[in-house]
Amino acid sequence: MQAGRPTSAGEVAQLLRERILSGEIPPGERLQQVPLSEELGVSRTPLREALALLARDGLLDYEPNRGYAVRAFRLSDVEQAFEARGRLESLAARLCAQNGVSAAVLERLRECVAGGDRILAKGVLDPDDLPPYRAINVCFHETILETAGNRWVIDFVRQCHNVPLASDRVFIWQDYDLIKRSHDDHHRILWAIEARDAERADHLMREHIFFAGHTLRQAVEGSSRWWLSEETSRTIALTRR
Repeated sequence: MQAGRPTSAGEVAQLLRERILSGEIPPGERLQQVPLSEELGVSRTPLREALALLARDGLLDYEPNRGYAVRAFRLSDVEQAFEARGRLESLAARLCAQNGVSAAVLERLRECVAGGDRILAKGVLDPDDLPPYRAINVCFHETILETAGNRWVIDFVRQCHNVPLASDRVFIWQDYDLIKRSHDDHHRILWAIEARDAERADHLMREHIFFAGHTLRQAVEGSSRWWLSEETSRTIALTRR
């Protein structure tokens, strides 16, 4: 087994989940177990268990004699998931501001914002910067969710993420102004949490998620105004069918 390869069913499931949520493995794609086990460097047993876990979570569909395929969602599913995400994540931001957060949490959020600033300081979007920016965005949102102190909010938001286009892994990565506007929201949300302004934190997070949903909806509807990363383009093309 090569270093860094997943070994357990849980590790394999997490790796595949990230690929699905980011659009690297698009909706409708069938997962062939033999080539997939060879690519990942794992045996068939943990792979089968991982696929079953992802099917249970609603990310995969299973058909007898045909195996597993990435579940495809309608545009209405994406819109509803964004609506739910907006309500839930705004509640998480409100709770963080209302209850206060530790110095360690504030530092982690500041590091996320500073990391995004460094990437965007180039003034252009480098394709190589998409993975680190995606990781920064996930860290920012996950930190707020985990700090809110409400496990149901975390569980329900992660269910929303099981609709890939509604996850916090997908970006329109060729429009600098759009990404800059979204990242500026992170600054404002952080300021509201630091100031313990619960109402403002709630409003800002809801608007932040609404803007992301509006952007993706425009992309799915095929407006020439929006440009996508290659992986997101493949995801959207299949979602529209």
